[in-house]
Amino acid sequence: MTVLGTRALNRAALARQLLLDRADLPVAAAVAHLCGMQAQEPQAPFAGLFARLRDFDPAELSDLLVRRRLVRAHLMRRTVHLLTAEDALAWRSRHDAMLRQRGLSAYRRDFAGIDLDELAAAGRAVLADGEPRTMAELAAELTDRWPGPSRRALGEVLVAALVPTVQLPPRGLWRSSGGVRVVPLADWLGHEADPQAPPGSDPVGRELVRRHLAAHGPAATADVRAWCGLAGLPGAVAELREELVSFRDERGRELLDLPDAPRPDPDAPAPVRFLPAFDNAVLGYQDRSRIVADEHRGLSVAGERLVLVDGRVAGTWRADPAALRVEPLRRFTRAERAEVADEARRLARFLSDGEREDVRIC
Repeated sequence: MTVLGTRALNRAALARQLLLDRADLPVAAAVAHLCGMQAQEPQAPFAGLFARLRDFDPAELSDLLVRRRLVRAHLMRRTVHLLTAEDALAWRSRHDAMLRQRGLSAYRRDFAGIDLDELAAAGRAVLADGEPRTMAELAAELTDRWPGPSRRALGEVLVAALVPTVQLPPRGLWRSSGGVRVVPLADWLGHEADPQAPPGSDPVGRELVRRHLAAHGPAATADVRAWCGLAGLPGAVAELREELVSFRDERGRELLDLPDAPRPDPDAPAPVRFLPAFDNAVLGYQDRSRIVADEHRGLSVAGERLVLVDGRVAGTWRADPAALRVEPLRRFTRAERAEVADEARRLARFLSDGEREDVRIC
């Protein structure tokens, strides 16, 4: 079986993530290809798409949210993702058990002895009037009936785990700071979410595996699980095996892939890219060594914004009122420093509508 080295996997991941060369894609098509984008920081998808698309217009993303073509919802790993309406509807029910389990993990004592199905039904009934509510408002309407959990726990578990909801604009619009208000997913999109498949069949699981490989492959089954948070995908993988090709990484893990997916030359040049916090280019794997060194792995879950140099995490960045600042994790060559500065200026202009391009590389 062919062994793919770390650099080969890196270039494949960059190509699938639209980071090897900016793509000429509409925003909705890019979000669909990426299987959604992590969006717990509401402005993160704008920086993420700026890194991936040519001539990206942030107004297009905002418009798609307003027109309900894209939505913000809890899904993969119980984190907020920006998704196409079609994917949100098709995938939500497949994630129900995981969302419930993870949603309760931090509040298990609060909900001991509570019938969660009854609580979910009550939450849906409150939201059935179509009036958007904050988590606190939703919890306030139910706290007399369930006084045990804190209002924070009640609201968070209802919205993030028990009741399929979407976060409404202006949350997630370009340069908006709107708070979280939710309505039921099906009501907002005018369709019911797809039901769970009957036992012994997992069409959504197979679709998730295919889509993950298209956006992240070659990948191990552990990588697929790390990306979506779902444990029950081995059956879906087994059903797909005849469609897939196999490799091994340098650790000996089996990697699966779509036969015709891009696997660029390991020596293909990789341009500097600036990623937002929690980007799935990093979080979409259990083994993240293809893109970040083990000693820096913690940065990927600490909310740091990452700088890729030669395809790997080599620094962090932040934008403040004075400048866009870059903190290298290693010494840059003169050529690398110049390329980092050029891309930083482009990002600074994008974030400021061309009003600022001051850059500091510390």
